[in-house]
Amino acid sequence: MAWLWLPFVLLPALMVSVAANVAPKFESNMSSVFLPEDLSVGAEAFWLIAKDDDQDPLTYGISGSYAYFFTVMSTTGEVKLASPLDFETLYQFSITISVSDGHNSPVQREMRVIVDDRNDNAPVFQNTGFSTSISETLPVGSLVFTVLAEDKDTGSAGAVVYSIEKVIPSTDDSQHLFRILDNGSIILNGSLSYNNKSAFYQLELEACDSGGLFNNSHTIQCSSPVFLSVTIIDEPDLDPQFIREFYSASVAEDAAQGTSVLTVEAVDSDKGINDPVTYSISSSTRPGWFDIGADGVIRVHGSLDREQLLDEDEEVQLEVTATETNPNIYGQQAKVSTWVTLVVTDVNDHTPEFYNCSLPACTFSPQEVQVNFVGYVDEHASTRIPVDSLTMVAYDPDKGNNGTFLLTLRGLDAEAFSVSPERAAGSADVQVLVRASQLVDYETKTVMLVQVVATDSVSQNSSVAMVTIHIRDVNDHRPSFPQSLYVLSVPEHSATGFVVTNSIHATDPDTGEWGHITYSLLPGNGADLFAVDPDSGTVTVRDGELLDRETQAVYYLTLQAADGGNLSASASLQIHLLDINDNTPEVSGSYNIFVQEEGGEVSVTIQAQDKDEPGTSNSRLLYSLLPSPHSHNFSVNPDTGLLTNLGPLDREAIEPALEGRIVLTVQVADYGVPSRSTEVNVTITVEDINDNLPVFNQSSYTFFVKERDPGVLVGVVEAWDADQTEVNNRISFSLSGSSVNRFILQGSVLGPGRAEGRLWLPLDESLDYESQPFFYLTVSAENPGPQDQEATAEINVTVVDVNDEPPTLVAASLQGIRVAENGSQHGQVAEVRAQDVDSTALLQIKLLNTICAKAGVAVGSLCHDCWFSVMPNGSVYINQSEAIDYEVCDLVTLVVQACDLLTDPGFPACSDNGSLPITIEDVNDNTPYFVLGNKTFVIIPELVLIGQQVATVQARDDDSGANAVIEFSILQVDFVSKDGTTLPLQNVFEIPTSAEGTVFTGSIELLINLDSTLQGTYQVTVQAQDKPSVGSAREAQVTLNLFTVDQSYRVRLQFSPQKEEVGANMEAIKAALGQATRTTVYVVNVQNLDSAARSRAHSYMDAYFVFPNGSALTLNDLSVMIRNDEDALTQLLQLGLVVLGSQQSQESDQTKQLISVIIGLGVALALAIVIAATVLVCVRKSHRRKLQAMKAAKEARQTAAGVMPSVAAIPGTNMYNTERANPMLNLPTGDLGLEYLSSNDQDRISLNSLDDNSVDLDKNSKGIKARWGMRWYLGLLT
Repeated sequence: MAWLWLPFVLLPALMVSVAANVAPKFESNMSSVFLPEDLSVGAEAFWLIAKDDDQDPLTYGISGSYAYFFTVMSTTGEVKLASPLDFETLYQFSITISVSDGHNSPVQREMRVIVDDRNDNAPVFQNTGFSTSISETLPVGSLVFTVLAEDKDTGSAGAVVYSIEKVIPSTDDSQHLFRILDNGSIILNGSLSYNNKSAFYQLELEACDSGGLFNNSHTIQCSSPVFLSVTIIDEPDLDPQFIREFYSASVAEDAAQGTSVLTVEAVDSDKGINDPVTYSISSSTRPGWFDIGADGVIRVHGSLDREQLLDEDEEVQLEVTATETNPNIYGQQAKVSTWVTLVVTDVNDHTPEFYNCSLPACTFSPQEVQVNFVGYVDEHASTRIPVDSLTMVAYDPDKGNNGTFLLTLRGLDAEAFSVSPERAAGSADVQVLVRASQLVDYETKTVMLVQVVATDSVSQNSSVAMVTIHIRDVNDHRPSFPQSLYVLSVPEHSATGFVVTNSIHATDPDTGEWGHITYSLLPGNGADLFAVDPDSGTVTVRDGELLDRETQAVYYLTLQAADGGNLSASASLQIHLLDINDNTPEVSGSYNIFVQEEGGEVSVTIQAQDKDEPGTSNSRLLYSLLPSPHSHNFSVNPDTGLLTNLGPLDREAIEPALEGRIVLTVQVADYGVPSRSTEVNVTITVEDINDNLPVFNQSSYTFFVKERDPGVLVGVVEAWDADQTEVNNRISFSLSGSSVNRFILQGSVLGPGRAEGRLWLPLDESLDYESQPFFYLTVSAENPGPQDQEATAEINVTVVDVNDEPPTLVAASLQGIRVAENGSQHGQVAEVRAQDVDSTALLQIKLLNTICAKAGVAVGSLCHDCWFSVMPNGSVYINQSEAIDYEVCDLVTLVVQACDLLTDPGFPACSDNGSLPITIEDVNDNTPYFVLGNKTFVIIPELVLIGQQVATVQARDDDSGANAVIEFSILQVDFVSKDGTTLPLQNVFEIPTSAEGTVFTGSIELLINLDSTLQGTYQVTVQAQDKPSVGSAREAQVTLNLFTVDQSYRVRLQFSPQKEEVGANMEAIKAALGQATRTTVYVVNVQNLDSAARSRAHSYMDAYFVFPNGSALTLNDLSVMIRNDEDALTQLLQLGLVVLGSQQSQESDQTKQLISVIIGLGVALALAIVIAATVLVCVRKSHRRKLQAMKAAKEARQTAAGVMPSVAAIPGTNMYNTERANPMLNLPTGDLGLEYLSSNDQDRISLNSLDDNSVDLDKNSKGIKARWGMRWYLGLLT
C-alpha cells in the first residue's frame, strides 16, 4: 500500500512554493517631527524608522518640494539637515518619506515638519534714517520722536525693549537729556539750549528683544544701532553778544571829524536766528566827542583834546549798546552793552607854561596859569639857597619829546640867581637859587627881578614868567603894648572859646619874620582858665565850667608879646566875672498820697527853693505839671505849688502793673535866662473797689480737634476782670450746651485779673468726624461779688477729620475691559479709580499681582511683567503690546489695591484688593494648519459613486471664535498618469466642511463618475482659509494624492456556498483576507455562478486588495500571500473558498483544472517509477552490507575471550578491522522488510547492534504528508 500513496507524498515536496514578501511599514510616530529653526546644517534632524517582517534590507528616501532641506542615509534612515530652516519664512511644511525593501513598491508617507521658533532674529527698526526738529523751549516731559522696531520672533523673543545707548555730544548733561519709553516714544528729560548746550543731538538707539532660546542657550538679540538726529530750533531767548570781550583803540587828538576810530561787532546769541542788531552810545565820559553808525563804526564827532584826559589816563570810555531789531520771546528788545576804551594820542600843540602851585597838588587848571611870581630870600644868603615862598611849576601837557622843555633865566638881576632844573619833561617844580650872594643886599635893593624862560625842545615855542624877589632884613626891634594894664569882664561859665577881648595888640617895626609877633599868657592865677591866640592876641575862655562867680569873681593875668627873634614885652589883664543863672531850684521832701477811687480827693503843696540871688529873676520859682498818662486829671498852682485832682479817679484806668499808683511829675523852674528847672514825682495810690464784671477776650471761640484722639486739649478760653485787686478780680468758669458731658473745662489763673479755661476731652472720650463734626457750647465767667453777674461766650468745636478710613476702589472702574492681542492696541486702556471718605487723602493705586489664565486654567507668570502696568494714578497701560498672545492667555486679572499716602499712623492705609479682569481678544494672527495623519487615499473608480467621500483633510487654527473658523476649498485638481502625463481637471470633486471641537474636517466628495480605465493619481490641492470678522483672512494649502486602482487589479474568488451565505459571512471573509494580505478589501459584488459552469463553486466575489500606499495585489500576489498564511487559508477554506482567479480567467477554470490534474497524475506516475527503481537498488546494497556484518560477527565469536584486536577500531566509519564491518549503523532490520534473508539468530543479533542510532521517522513523516497535501490542494485551486 505504501507504493500507492508514495507519489502523492513526494509530488508536493518537489513543487516550488513561493511565499508572498510583505512590504515594510513606518512606525506610527513617523507622521510629524518638530525641529528647531537654529538646527545647524549637517546636524542630525531625525531618523526614519520602518519595520519589515521579512527582515529585508531597507532603503530610505525623502521626496517632495521641500526635500532639499534634508539628506538621508538610505541604508540607516538617519536624516540630516541640508538647508537651514527659518520659522519666519516657513514654519511648517510636508515631505514625502519612503522606504523600500527591494521587493515591493516603495512605501510612502506624508510627514509634517513643524519648525520651532528660536530667538534667531534681532529686532529691526522700521526705518533707519530718523531725524526731527524741536524747539529749544520744548517743556521737559514732551514727546520728541517715536520709533518702532519689530522682531519676527514670537513670544518674549519678539517683545522689543528700547534703549538709548549713546547721546552725541557726550556730556554729563546730555547723557540723561532724553529717555525712551517701552513703546518707543522718546521723551525730553531735561532742558534744552541751542546756544549754551548744543544745537544738534544724535541719539544712538538700540532695540533688544526680551530673550529666548537660541543654540540651546538663553540669548538676547539686539538690533543694529540706528541714529536719531535731533535738530534744536533756536528761539529768540538770549541777548546779543559782542564778539570781543574788550574793545580799545587810539586816535590822535587832532583827528578830523568823521575819522573812523574802531569797529565793534555784536551778534545775536541765538545763533539759529541771527537777528540784525543796531548800535548806539548809551554813555560816554566825554559826550559829543564820538558817535557810532549802524555798521558799528565809531567815528570822531567833535574836537578832541588829549590834555583834558590827563586825569583819565588819556582815555575816553564809551558804553556801546547793541540792540536786536526784533523782539525776543518775552516781547522785549534784547540788548547788550560793552565799554570801549579810546586812547587819545598826543600831538605837540602846547607851549610850556608856568603855574602857581606845588607838585603833586597842582591841578594845572587855567586859573593856576601865572606869569608873575614872588619870592623871598635873606640878604647875603649862601649860594644855592633857593628863594623861598616861590611856588612855581613849569608844565607842558604834551607827551614824550613833545612835553620836554628847557629852563633859563634872563633880566636885570639874572646874574645874581640861577634856575633849577635846567631841563624837564611834562612838569617840574622850578626853583630860583642864589648864585652870587654878594649881589643880594637888602640895603642896596629890597626887591630884585628875574625872568624864567621855558622853551619847548621840539617846537622851540616858549613862555616867560616874571619873578619878584623880596630881600628880607634881619631882626633888630622889640615888640611893645600901647598900655600896661587892661580891665576886662566876662560872664561866669562862659563857653569855651568865648572871646574876652580882641583889641589888645603889640607892634614891632621889623619886617618879615622879625616883625611877626607871637602872644602868650604867662603862668599865674587863672592862666589855666583862659587862652590867647598867638597870632592875633585875642583872649578867650579855655574852660568855662571852672568860671564860677560864686567861687572867684576877679582873675589877674600877664599877656606877653614876642617877635621872631624871641624879643618880648608884657601887659597886665584884670578880668571880672559877671553873674548868670547857673543854679537849679531844689525841692524838699517826698510825696506819696493814698486815695480811694470814685470819691477820694487829692490836695498837697510842693515845697522848693533857688540859691540864686533873692529878688532876681534867677531865684523866682514857677510850678507846672508835666504831661503824663494821668496828668490831665490833676492841676497845680503855678505860684504856690498846690496839687489837686480835677475829678473822680478810676483804679481800672490805671495800668494793672502800676497797682493803682499814679506818678505825676511837677516841674519847678526859675525865671532866669535861660531858665533852670527841677522835677519832683508825686505818687498817688488809688485804692480799688469791685466795680467791674469779667470780660472774655473773644465773643466766640472756634476750636479744632482731631477725631479719634481721646483726652486731648480742645482749646483755651480767656477772660479778664478790670478790677485790679485779687479779691475783686477772681474769675470762675462754667460750661453749658448740648453734649456738654463730653467735655471738661478746667480753669486756672494767668495773672492778676486774668484767668483761662482749658477745654479737654476726657481720657476715655474721643470725637468722631463722621458721626458729629460740630459741637456748640456756652462758657460762662463769674466774679463773686455784690452784683452776682456773669459774662458768656460761644464755643464752636469743629472736629478735624483724621485720615483714619482706608480708601475703597470704585467698583465701576473695575469692570472688565477687552484688549486685542499681538500689537493691536497701545497706551492707556483703563483707569482704576478709588475714593476716600476722609477729607484729606492722597491716593495711589498699586499693582499687587497679575494672574494669567487660559480657558479658566492658570498658566503661570507668562504675562506678569511685560503685558500691563498700573501707574500710581490708576492708569492702566499696555507695556508690550506685541507680547500679548491670546493663544497663551485669554484672561489677565490685575489684582490692585488703593493706598492713602496721608493715612495717619495706626490706621489702615490700603483698601481691600480689587480685580480688574482684562479679556484678551483674539486677533487673526495664526494661519490655519493641516493636521496630516498617516493616511493614503485610494479611489476605485468602479466602486465610488457621485457624492461619495473619497478622502478627508483636517485643519486647525490656533485663533479662537470667528478667527478660528476654517473653510475648505479645492484650488486645483490634476490627474497624473503612470507615464508622468499631467491632465488638469475641473469640477471633479467638492469639499464640504464640518467641525468637531477645534478640528475642522473637509470631506472630499465626488461630483462625477470616474473613468475606471485610467491608471494614475489624482492630485487635489486643498486650501484651508479662516474667516475673521475683522481683517484679512489667512490660508494654508496642502496637496493630496488620491491613488486610483484600475480593473486590472480586480480579483474573483469562488465559493462553494450560495451568494446569500457568502454575503452573510462577508465580514469574516474580509477579515481573513485582510489578515493574510495586510490590505484593505474592497468588494465589488457577490453573485451566483451559472448552473452550466458550476462544479464545486456555486458563487463568486469580485474584490480589490489595496495597500495603504495605493498599490494593489494581483492575482498571483494574492495567491502567494494566502498560501503563506495557513491560519487565514484554513479559515477561508472553512468559509467555502474553492477557487482564486481573475475575472478574465474564470471561463476556462474548469478546463484548466482538468488539464492540471492529468498533467499532475502523469508526472506523479513517472516519479513513482523512478522512485521504485531507486528503492530496489538501495535494498540490494543494504542486504550485502548485512551479510558482511553477519560474517564479521562470526569471526568475532571465534576470537578468544579477553584478546583485543591489534588494530584499533574506527568508530563512525565504514571500516571495522579486517572485515570492514561498521556496527555504528545500527539499522533496524525490521524496517527493511527483509527478515527472510537472515540465516540464523546470530545475524539478527548482529543487525540489532545499531539500535541506539535509530530515528523515529513516523511522526515527522505524518506532518510532512499533511503539509504536502494542503499545498497540493491549493495548487489545484489555483
